[in-house]
Amino acid sequence: MSYTALYRKFRPSEFQDVKGQDHIVTTLKNQILADRIGHAYLFCGTRGTGKTTIAKIFAKAVNCEQPKDGSPCGKCASCKAIAAGSSMNVIEIDAASNNGVDHIREIREEVSYSPAEGKYKVYIIDEVHMLTPGAYNALLKTLEEPPSYVIFILATTEAHKIPITIASRCQRYDFRRITTETIAARLKELMEQEQVEVEERALTYVAKMGDGSMRDALSLLDQCIAFHLGQKLTYDHVLEILGTADIEVFGDFYRKICCQDLAGLIRDLEGILLKGRELSQFIVDFIWYLRNLLMLKSDPGMADMLDVSGEHLARMKEEAELTDMDTLMRYIRVFSELSGQLRYATQKRVTAEIALIRLCRPQMEQNYDAVLHRIALLEQRMEEGVPAAPASLTGVSAPSDGICADRKPEKISPEALPEDIQNFLSRFQELRKKVSPWFQMVLKGAQCRELPEHTGVQIVLCKNHPVDETELAAEIEQMVLREMNLRLKIQISIPGEDERAGEPVIDLSGFIDMKIDIDEN
Repeated sequence: MSYTALYRKFRPSEFQDVKGQDHIVTTLKNQILADRIGHAYLFCGTRGTGKTTIAKIFAKAVNCEQPKDGSPCGKCASCKAIAAGSSMNVIEIDAASNNGVDHIREIREEVSYSPAEGKYKVYIIDEVHMLTPGAYNALLKTLEEPPSYVIFILATTEAHKIPITIASRCQRYDFRRITTETIAARLKELMEQEQVEVEERALTYVAKMGDGSMRDALSLLDQCIAFHLGQKLTYDHVLEILGTADIEVFGDFYRKICCQDLAGLIRDLEGILLKGRELSQFIVDFIWYLRNLLMLKSDPGMADMLDVSGEHLARMKEEAELTDMDTLMRYIRVFSELSGQLRYATQKRVTAEIALIRLCRPQMEQNYDAVLHRIALLEQRMEEGVPAAPASLTGVSAPSDGICADRKPEKISPEALPEDIQNFLSRFQELRKKVSPWFQMVLKGAQCRELPEHTGVQIVLCKNHPVDETELAAEIEQMVLREMNLRLKIQISIPGEDERAGEPVIDLSGFIDMKIDIDEN
């Protein structure tokens, strides 16, 4: 026997099986119970939300010989015939391929004949927005005054394309996107019936990827089960099959954007593509990740609304402090534009790389967001005591000789004395806030100790951050020079390495007094 896809196998056959559309189901059931059935209905909503399914259930219910609480019994001859697709009382029409005037004229001729069995003839016209203007005109009169035994159900994903003359003659029902929780609960129920072992986290992610469509979620789950047939379907398996990235990947990607690490971003992008991940989906998921960071930045109380673990939530809170809200919203706008461009781009990778360059080089843009970002960078450099922005920010080339005629001679700062080193150690928590935001986080929880012979300070990081020790040490030395007017040697140690303070090399040449004989044989 051939395999039946999950979305077909578990298509609801009764109103009680429909999930996420209670407002529509209740209204239709009440109409059936009160015998207040309309002659024309317009079902609007995104794909996979149950428009055709509810239309078929409604067609069975109005013709059922023994309805139960407004739902079809599923056992009478009429219900079985409609379920099998052999009933002459239910006519399904695909308007995408049958959209001409002649097809509608055939309907006008058929409605004059009463049903051979049952109470109503039900016409379900799917994708009705695809009808031609002539077909709409041909349908208009029949739709306005059909025979008492005829019901029209028009289904569409683009309600704005329906002529007002048609829509005004129908009862309109708007189908909502199904929530992630509702889809996940339905998937879990079906997997128990199929006796397939699946992680609940994996089902939640598949439900999220369904984007409000039960049919899409079932199709994605079907694909994942087929790839790992006979195995437990895990969260990692779902990520692998659906071509999506984990939250840690997003975090690393975001940190590189904040550090303006363009080379690292390009390498990460290449790695994502080499792993077979879908670039468009990665961008969509990353926008959602940025949105979550923006929520945390706006109000920490929104943490309960984010569907992430406690460990990831703590990491996201740290990342939310790496930049300000204006810059974060600029990131979201740039990636949202990129998402739209990727739909029609022939060179998706190049388009994505250009967007990354825009993020890391705000001086290339002239829009409001980029100007704000550039001002923020300049303000940060001024706070750090940099007299002028580098050429990469201002776009103005520096003099080739590097000398200005009216430049004042720089004041030479003295070497730090033991008292100065102790002062630095006592003020470390205050002074670490004077460096760049990324290095502020890296230095959080770090321990300081004096190097032997009062030669400087060793800083031992609390975590193994991906950081350049030389660059970090140089920035701290510059900060000390700026804040304390002292030259202080800084040594950075990474956890897991030898964290003992480096001993100075002692010159023993003055103590060596021995004659060395050289044998020339």
